[in-house]
Amino acid sequence: MTTRVSIQGYEGSFHQVAARLYYGKEVTVIPCDTFKEVIRVASDKKMSDGGVMAIENSIAGSILPNYNLLHKSNLRITGEIYLQIRQNLLVNPGVKLEDIREVHSHTMALQQCYDYLDKYKWKLVETDDTALSARHIHQHKSKHIAAIASKLAAELYELTVIAPNIHTMKNNYTRFLMLQREDVAAQVGGADKASVSFHTDHSQGSLAKALTVIAEGGINLSKLQSFPIPGTDFKYAFHADMEFGTTDQFERVINKLTPMTEAIKIYGVYKKGLWK
Repeated sequence: MTTRVSIQGYEGSFHQVAARLYYGKEVTVIPCDTFKEVIRVASDKKMSDGGVMAIENSIAGSILPNYNLLHKSNLRITGEIYLQIRQNLLVNPGVKLEDIREVHSHTMALQQCYDYLDKYKWKLVETDDTALSARHIHQHKSKHIAAIASKLAAELYELTVIAPNIHTMKNNYTRFLMLQREDVAAQVGGADKASVSFHTDHSQGSLAKALTVIAEGGINLSKLQSFPIPGTDFKYAFHADMEFGTTDQFERVINKLTPMTEAIKIYGVYKKGLWK
């Protein structure tokens, strides 16, 4: 039985690319229109075995609403992957560059490719999704419209990559989280990273004391993101990504940190993701 995971976007999206790299090509994806729906489907054992969700990008930064969705869910992080975003110009078979009059894609994908697109006088059309753009030109057998999307989208929709890797910033990575329900998420062997949310009493020096405990425990704090706590007067919670040598080391730090915080939640203890 294949693994079923919810993803944001359509088949051929970068979420599906990440899911395939992590779970294998046989993984079944359940496309969702929104990240909120990704969490809802991933949380329902009748619908899926979990989900794959983008959480940050090396250029655009953190996807802040997704942290809130994760915090409110019953899901745990069981893994991650860093995917290099490679944008490609796709056309129907037989279409040449001189035939193109319009290029369709998500606004972010278009922005990532402006240096290439500026060479031509094509009309740029913003759409809801890169993979959806690829599907549409396939369905309509368009002779004068190209799409910007992944090579997987080209494969799935029988399109030709007429110009590969047209993105301007070559060092563009998106971090994707692998999510499973708490009741089925197994302990990850060889784990060396954890994601934690906590907030202190906001007295003077309280955050500094917490960070000192983390540092003195030999933990590498690879990310610290603040979030306003709803209903408070500018009080903040913090999301921390921690890297360590052993889980015992992490647990010792958490035991020292817990009495110093008003609330703490461990989203997951997992292996540092590979860069693909």
